[in-house]
Amino acid sequence: MKWGTKYGPEYVNRLYGMVRRHLTGDFQLLCLTDDTNGIRPEVMCRPIPQLDLHLKPGQRDGAWKKLTTFEADLYGLQGTALFLDLDVVIVGSLDDFFTQPGEFLIIHDYPRFWRFGERIVGNSSVYRFTLGAHADVLAYFRGHMAEVQREYRNEQEYLSHALHKQGKLSYWPAKWCPSFKYHSIPPWPTNYWKAPSIPQEARIVIFHGEVNPPDALAGKRNKRFAHIKPALWVADAWKSE
Repeated sequence: MKWGTKYGPEYVNRLYGMVRRHLTGDFQLLCLTDDTNGIRPEVMCRPIPQLDLHLKPGQRDGAWKKLTTFEADLYGLQGTALFLDLDVVIVGSLDDFFTQPGEFLIIHDYPRFWRFGERIVGNSSVYRFTLGAHADVLAYFRGHMAEVQREYRNEQEYLSHALHKQGKLSYWPAKWCPSFKYHSIPPWPTNYWKAPSIPQEARIVIFHGEVNPPDALAGKRNKRFAHIKPALWVADAWKSE
């Protein structure tokens, strides 16, 4: 999905190139977007389904729009869908993402030392589902928007808890989708002389928080008193051809 101006068409084009290199067989890449300019012709572009978010003045819409991937009829498409955030970097085979057992699979959100108890929330940078299978999750959100937004911080928290209650939530193997921020950047103080690396057994490196792929390649963090050396492997992986 691409909306607004944060990500240009090059993100879509590079995502297509990475999928093509790392997925066996035919596929169709669908981009739900409000701007098709500059997107390569191999990508199917369609408008983002209407959500009518109830936002307060100045409130960001976050990623609640991702829930529209669960439309009962998403432009007549059928079959298995693998959702990928625009800013991921694919470094290994995607084939197993389509064969891993489970009704709905998502990244098990990365642990934080201040969290206690069972960790249910998934990170929605990568999730797999059957098109049309979870329309009830979207329908409930549309009918109880204010209530859901009060109870849950973002779309991935709501989505994870809703499918967990239905017994449908599963997680990818932990090493498949590592975090660049937590798993690629060497620990302090070695980050001053060691460059970020590709974690072992990684398939898709997730860029969330203060670093995106161009920043990683340039050795730049949007965080005070933090330092990384350029992650030169991003240039080899994050490309459209």
